[in-house]
Amino acid sequence: MEKLERNIIWHDRKRTFLGLPWSFTVYDLSEDRLFVKTGFFTINEEEIRLYRVLDVQYKATLGQRIFGLGSIFLTTSDHSAHNLEIKSVKKAKSVKEMLSARIEEQRDKKRVVNREMMADPCLGDDDHDDFDEEVDQN
Repeated sequence: MEKLERNIIWHDRKRTFLGLPWSFTVYDLSEDRLFVKTGFFTINEEEIRLYRVLDVQYKATLGQRIFGLGSIFLTTSDHSAHNLEIKSVKKAKSVKEMLSARIEEQRDKKRVVNREMMADPCLGDDDHDDFDEEVDQN
């Protein structure tokens, strides 16, 4: 598909030596999906719906920072791409922020709620079950 058919709002390639886009990995972001296309002889294209992204993380090594690059790590509820890395792209920090905003928009639009189990430190019980109480052995 062409970029116009997907309404692409961000496009980049995985950068290699000296920050140059000499690879066969292409990233495209539309309003509601992230596309990762890899390969030369055999092409593999992964599509992730943004509302399925659970966590977004940014990392940049010293070498990446020298060339203005970084990587974005996504944790998703997608079975085929549970952990996805957007490797060595330009302006990765701003891309991460744009991606986070789009993810929240899609989650709100689809009415997706992420529920996390959290302990209440005031109760002193980590998981709110009855197994934490001491049992009297006498």
